[in-house]
Amino acid sequence: MGPVHLLGRYMSASLRAQMQYPAGATMLAVGQFMATIIDVIAIWALFDRFGALEGWRFGDVAMFFGLVSISFSIADFLSRGFDVMGTEFIKTGNFDRILLRPRTATLQIIGHDFRLSRVGRLMQGLAVTALAAASLDLHWSVPAVALAFWTIAGGVALFFGLMVIQGALASWTTESLEAMNLLTYGGVQAAQYPLSIYAGWFRNFLIFVVPIGCVAYFPVLAILGKRDPLGAPDWLLPLTPLAGFAFLAVSFLAWRAGISKYTSTGS
Repeated sequence: MGPVHLLGRYMSASLRAQMQYPAGATMLAVGQFMATIIDVIAIWALFDRFGALEGWRFGDVAMFFGLVSISFSIADFLSRGFDVMGTEFIKTGNFDRILLRPRTATLQIIGHDFRLSRVGRLMQGLAVTALAAASLDLHWSVPAVALAFWTIAGGVALFFGLMVIQGALASWTTESLEAMNLLTYGGVQAAQYPLSIYAGWFRNFLIFVVPIGCVAYFPVLAILGKRDPLGAPDWLLPLTPLAGFAFLAVSFLAWRAGISKYTSTGS
């Protein structure tokens, strides 16, 4: 059985298990949708009261918000195993069994769990993106649609990479570090607004250290047909999601280093 087929079997088993209680699964998804849509309402209220923010309209920010939400929801759906690496694998010793099986640890951790509730956030992202397009009277040309998918792919790679790093760190700390939430959930919050409103040091962090701006801010500018107030050339904007894949590659190097330092529970 090939890795893709096996991953599909993992996903099917996980989703079937959750659908044994369809009402509960539905309520969790609705809860995710409602919890995140409140943020959109807050942003709308802000722009409705004060108008544009440094030239950015509600539709512009909603486009950032929607595409980032879509990217994060997909990454979160695929990376649950890395998120619980410390509590469900390292501390319990279950990672020993993972290493003894004739499949890569990475594949098994990805296939550990697929949270159906993340569909709620995905639906929110799609709804907000549609709202943004309507607000801006945006015409979805073929290049714009392709760039939107490319932007989402880069975002999925980056947020997935952050989860992988969190799992790698658990090999040393035996805990899933809450500090990583500053980069994952905090990064999502930061990416939902244009980088130009932030201080210079923070912008540089979101571009050159954890390149969240490269998978959200720059390509969305290209979709909207806007020039970058920070001065990035127009030709560069559609290429920046590549940074998400580069970050994912680095995260897997950290994952391999973490696996090599794993010493088991001794039990």
